Amino acid sequence: MNYTIDGLQYANWSQKIFQQMRTGGVDAVHVTIAYHENFRETVARVEEWNRLFERYSDLIVHGRTAEDVRLAKESGRTAIIFGFQNPSPIEDDIGLVEIVHTLGARFMQLSYNNQSLLATGCYEAEDPGITRMGKEVIREMNRVGLVVDMSHSAERSTLEAAEISERPIVVTHANPFSWHAALRNKSDDVLKALAASGGMLGFSVYPHHLHAGSACTLESFCEMIARTAEVMGVDHIGLGSDLCQDQPDSVVEWMRVGRWTKQIDYGEGSADSAGFPPMPDWFEDNRHFPNIAAGLQKTGFSETEVHAIMGNNWFRFFSENFGAA
Repeated sequence: MNYTIDGLQYANWSQKIFQQMRTGGVDAVHVTIAYHENFRETVARVEEWNRLFERYSDLIVHGRTAEDVRLAKESGRTAIIFGFQNPSPIEDDIGLVEIVHTLGARFMQLSYNNQSLLATGCYEAEDPGITRMGKEVIREMNRVGLVVDMSHSAERSTLEAAEISERPIVVTHANPFSWHAALRNKSDDVLKALAASGGMLGFSVYPHHLHAGSACTLESFCEMIARTAEVMGVDHIGLGSDLCQDQPDSVVEWMRVGRWTKQIDYGEGSADSAGFPPMPDWFEDNRHFPNIAAGLQKTGFSETEVHAIMGNNWFRFFSENFGAA
């Protein structure tokens, strides 16, 4: 069985989007349910999703395991897998790692753009690496099956996480820095460390991560994937679109600012383009995943390799890493 799986989305969820997932044949999506939320606020997000699962039970289902993804596909639905883009849901309490896993979280970034209690974000000037608490939390994440995600983390922190973690780590949504020099994109050293850990890179279609931005061509994107396969091996790559469909521009402020500053942090992009940029015309929403598959095939990937990148690699990773060690 072949799967289409997206390693990261943060859409303004609706019946329209869930139906587009079905049109695009999307079998599972890792969704962000927390950016800067504390534990209780994260529980409220879980409650909101429980209502969505009940209301749209014909389209979506909560995914906790790879088996859930298989069953979702067989029943014509999309499995929704929870993740955090910041460790704020565990606050300063390592005991909450197991609790959030019980609630369904399967990915947690050790940092967003800033320094956290665990690791350094990619926008900090200095990167002292994984903190003392970070080392302990990684061990606990390994124990329960909460995957270490370093998508927004800085270089040293990411390399140290790969070394400390006894289970594979991931970057769910980013691209190679050598292709496009965004702070969020990853060096070849990081890509090699991900592969060596047994982990995954999910390629992002978010325009700030793309060469030529919104004007990036499908050919360029797929050629980048081919070059990355040469660095990491085709078994360690997948998709992580970072699709933020139908979100108002005000959400960008929450993503970047949270509660840590009174100023607007424009981050990626300039002060006059602080909102969401237009998506490339070949990937505007979940209906367009087949475009990427066709582009990969045209670039020279075999049918087996295309299926691996489109979702089979993520499915294998879920099978091996969502449970207790």
